Amino acid sequence: MLNQWWRDAVIYQVYPRSFADSDGDGMGDLPGITGRLPRLKELGVDAVWLSPFYPSPQNDAGYDVADYRGVDTRFGDLGDADKLIGEAHNLGLKVIVDLVPNHTSSEHEWFRAALASPPGSPERARYIFREGRGPDGALPPNSWTSMFGGSAWQRVPDGQWYLHLFDVSQPDLDWGNPQVRAEFVDILRFWLDRGVDGFRVDVAHGLVKEENLSDWDMPAVILGGLEPVGSPPPMWDQEGVHEIYREWRRVLDEYEGDRILVAEAWVQPAERLARYVRPDEMHQAFNFMYLSAPWRPADLRAVINTSLAANDEVGAPTTWVLSNHDVIRHATRLGFPAGPVRLHGIGPDDPQPDTALGLRRARAATLQMLALPGSAYLYQGEELGLPEHTTMPHEHRQDPARPRSGHTVVGRDGCRVPIPWEADAPSYGFGPSDASWLPQPAVWAEYALDRQQGVPGSTWELYRAALAARKEHGLGSGTIAWQQAPDEALAFRNGDVLVLTNFGDAPLPLPGKATVLLSSEPLDADGRVPTDVTVWAIL
Repeated sequence: MLNQWWRDAVIYQVYPRSFADSDGDGMGDLPGITGRLPRLKELGVDAVWLSPFYPSPQNDAGYDVADYRGVDTRFGDLGDADKLIGEAHNLGLKVIVDLVPNHTSSEHEWFRAALASPPGSPERARYIFREGRGPDGALPPNSWTSMFGGSAWQRVPDGQWYLHLFDVSQPDLDWGNPQVRAEFVDILRFWLDRGVDGFRVDVAHGLVKEENLSDWDMPAVILGGLEPVGSPPPMWDQEGVHEIYREWRRVLDEYEGDRILVAEAWVQPAERLARYVRPDEMHQAFNFMYLSAPWRPADLRAVINTSLAANDEVGAPTTWVLSNHDVIRHATRLGFPAGPVRLHGIGPDDPQPDTALGLRRARAATLQMLALPGSAYLYQGEELGLPEHTTMPHEHRQDPARPRSGHTVVGRDGCRVPIPWEADAPSYGFGPSDASWLPQPAVWAEYALDRQQGVPGSTWELYRAALAARKEHGLGSGTIAWQQAPDEALAFRNGDVLVLTNFGDAPLPLPGKATVLLSSEPLDADGRVPTDVTVWAIL
């Protein structure tokens, strides 16, 4: 039987633009990532997930793919990709790559051919082209709006319209077309043959649209299901996506080494999300309900229970995640005493977080997350305690959501700033020059890796100790049993480890015979757990 490494793996997300720059051009690249892989091995993760590095005009930071079988020259070439995969495997790390099947770039050869071909042609049939409404077809085919603002339809010179649920440069593919399905099976094989261990599937719930493209007059949101009742919107979570993933699963199962599929599926409730990880479909799905849960014990307990129960029904592990390249870093998101804030972007004109509070809660949230059974995802820089860059001047921001929304949306740039490695080096060690594609704040020096390695109590050392203890005590493959605790606390056992988080104002005592294994902050003088602190203890 395969070891099914993915069931309890800790997977580290690398955003290639912002991880490490080997040549000093201000843009991260594959050789830079390869050179830093030993630090990830030292941290204690099991796998690396790479955001897109394919040839792309970069209108949406690489999620507009022009060629699925290549590497953008900004990041290197296929030889560099092979070296990265090989070095990761030498270190015992798995490699997961991003796959973007909902849409291509408008510069993809297929879409250029579609624009050069007449309506009704096979070239156009790979995408969702439709006639417009109204006497002269001057109105979009339906009322759908883009996730980035404005209409989800763009008219071409011959009068037809094409669908783009995201940027106008990201035309949606028609997954009812057998040629599209065959192409992506071939793309899977291309990367599997090069040794990748799996794929994170972007917008996994969006590939199939309702056949008649019926109007949907609600604001565009990426959530695919409605809670507690209601049918999915016509562009999300349609039944046809599941047969696509069954086909893909059959392809992956042909390969040695337990290759995996991971769904980025913004679907709720949990029971609908669990359908993506049935035994013959995907292996994992991101748990965005956990990511977006408020910092309150009742809310977190409810999400944990619901997630575990839904995935247990289909025999799949639950995933846990607190930050990624699309949402405000949790060290900032949790820094608002009044409660939850929006997930997508804080700018210099917005209320600013309490940085110390945010980091304190983030460390506690991470220690709680890493004690839960299943697979955990980390986003680059969170092991350093990095906050969001909330004061970045607007003129430096590059997220297409900002201009398309009429500058009413701040955008996601604040969580994508190149990360700091060395406090006193150019670009804080991101690269050999001062160049950085997004500006780094001056406070980055205090978060740099070389300021934290070997320093007791640093966020890096907390993460490293937690990942080691997680393995030692088998927390990822364990089960939880809730423990009696005050209303302002959350307590559970996983194997021989008691996990206690104090959300209240008063310190809480540990059980009398508990031995502290790890604590997100020091206990008080009486050995009690202070506010916004998580403790792992052996009973």
